[in-house]
Amino acid sequence: MTAPAPAPAPAPAPAPAAALPVIALPQGELLTASVNDIPIIKDALGTGVSYQPLFLDPEAGIWVVMAYFAPGAELPMHLHTGAVHGFTLKGTWAYREYPDQPQTAGSYLYEPGASVHQFYAPETNTEDTEVLFIVNGANINFTAEGQFHSVLDAVTLVEVTKALADTQQLGEMNYLRGGSARYSAT
Repeated sequence: MTAPAPAPAPAPAPAPAAALPVIALPQGELLTASVNDIPIIKDALGTGVSYQPLFLDPEAGIWVVMAYFAPGAELPMHLHTGAVHGFTLKGTWAYREYPDQPQTAGSYLYEPGASVHQFYAPETNTEDTEVLFIVNGANINFTAEGQFHSVLDAVTLVEVTKALADTQQLGEMNYLRGGSARYSAT
């Protein structure tokens, strides 16, 4: 005996209630996060490195943040376990390994998984650099001597965001949160 095929989802309002020829997830509202509504967590990942969480999904390993870098700020050397998309909105930054390829306002950068580099915002910048990062997987961070330092991923960012928001008295951080693993029968 075969189970009946799932029925197609109805089209969203205000379209006619005709059935679509595909199965779709129900969505009662658009999920929107605004940088105007989410406080900036200051000096979160080092001096001069601040961020706003927009979307953190610990299960899928995806994290989307608006990152802010003061002039002279830098991140440790790190390896990406997955792909990264970066769009620079303001300012200038580069990788120590590619100083002749600076990223400036309007630059879009794709980084494949397994890339290794060290981010820095030049000390000569006259303003903070703002970058939207969409990260798949983790940053495996290393010391200047090449020794393992830490892991930064969506799981860690959920906890770091909560702890720093409490410490900095920022209130509840209302970002989008992915992940909902559960038994299908409950």
